[in-house]
Amino acid sequence: MIKIRFVEADDAQALLEIYAYYVKETAITFEYDVPSVAEFQERINTISSFYPYLVAVEDGHILGYAYASAFHPRAAYAWSAESTVYLSKDARGKGVGRKLYQQLEADLKAMGILNLNACIATTSLEDGHLDNTSQKFHEALGFDMVGKFHQSGYKFQTWYDMIWMEKMLASHDKPVQSVQSIHETKRY
Repeated sequence: MIKIRFVEADDAQALLEIYAYYVKETAITFEYDVPSVAEFQERINTISSFYPYLVAVEDGHILGYAYASAFHPRAAYAWSAESTVYLSKDARGKGVGRKLYQQLEADLKAMGILNLNACIATTSLEDGHLDNTSQKFHEALGFDMVGKFHQSGYKFQTWYDMIWMEKMLASHDKPVQSVQSIHETKRY
């Protein structure tokens, strides 16, 4: 049975191993070099200090992770967050990403986040480094494409497009409630 939980300090190495594949073998991330464990742990600490950072575990084995981060640092964007998900190669296509996103969305709603955005690399010619599975995954979860940047990322001697997808998590009532840290919600 797959369990979704918050990230723990001991998870950094396992999460980095999942991420390293995407850095070295795919254009899903535009990062060129695999970060060190210390740098990756710092990223986890920074993100999880305010936003949910979730891990999918089955039989003690980490299958993947998802988190939200600030969409933009200016105060007026507080009600928007950017989502990220990475799965181990063996966990893809088994509903793990969907389970992670369902919990991520529930946590973000509890915080008061209204808009969830995803920045996704896309290609018109699948080349072994990128297909459009992430776009299709987000569409299946109710995200809509709201913008496209042409040939904006260069990796593996190839130019890739980037799209922004968006999902409204709740209504945009006025007056708006302040966004709370994940640590202030009942789930944490």
